[in-house]
Amino acid sequence: MKLAVYGKGGIGKSTTSCNISVALAQRGKKVLQIGCDPKHDSTFTLTGFLIPTIIDTLQAKDYHYEDVWPEDVIYTGYSGVDCVEAGGPPAGAGCGGYVVGETVKLLKELNAFDEYDVILFDVLGDVVCGGFAAPLNYADYCLIVTDNGFDALFAANRIAASVREKARTHTLRLAGLIGNRTSKRDLIDKYTKSVAMPILEILPLIEDIRISRVKGKTLFEMSDEDNNLIKVCQYYLNIADQLITKPEGVIPKESPDRELFQLLSDFYLNKQTESNELIEENLHSMII
Repeated sequence: MKLAVYGKGGIGKSTTSCNISVALAQRGKKVLQIGCDPKHDSTFTLTGFLIPTIIDTLQAKDYHYEDVWPEDVIYTGYSGVDCVEAGGPPAGAGCGGYVVGETVKLLKELNAFDEYDVILFDVLGDVVCGGFAAPLNYADYCLIVTDNGFDALFAANRIAASVREKARTHTLRLAGLIGNRTSKRDLIDKYTKSVAMPILEILPLIEDIRISRVKGKTLFEMSDEDNNLIKVCQYYLNIADQLITKPEGVIPKESPDRELFQLLSDFYLNKQTESNELIEENLHSMII
């Protein structure tokens, strides 16, 4: 099973990806996580350091694939999750899709794709071109990480459009949305109801999820020292359990940009009006 995790930049894709990878590993799956971001920090919380990238390794070997060994590019992280960082082209030059393609090509040369139960692509930011959408060419499922905000849902809608487009050529499906670090879900519910998308899980707004990234540890590793975090790990295990069953998923039908803008804006303004009316009622009662 191959997964591609997308979402707005800074939404917590890598933290979410790493914890899902560990959850799948703890369910007995052999997992490879592939970071697809020039920052090459997708697997940081699994390994605790920035591992060498495939593109840098290939350049050092003058692109002689036969001179690259698995141990040159595959590093084992927490709970036995294997990690790869694709790297990226120089800023302002090249194409991220090319780098992803070279990564997949090398891993196939090393027969790595055949050794894993789950391969997870952690992909940078929003989808704005075919290069960013390249991992979808190799995925069975897309997972979209979002929060309860307008910008993240707007990005999610664009990603959904990419999934629909790529599903024309192979059996790609959207497994669902994951709400990350949010105390509310009303906008998420409003959006998914309008476009008929499943929600895999809503992760609570707790600081430990953000701190885990800074510490270079997954929530599972942190829970070894703090038993209170075990209940948080259960959210990721729930996502893993849903994925293991190979859900039917959906071919999403994204909302047109203007309609989405109107939908979310109207909803936000209505909520703001309700809040203001409640404040006025409270002030009125205090005056009386």
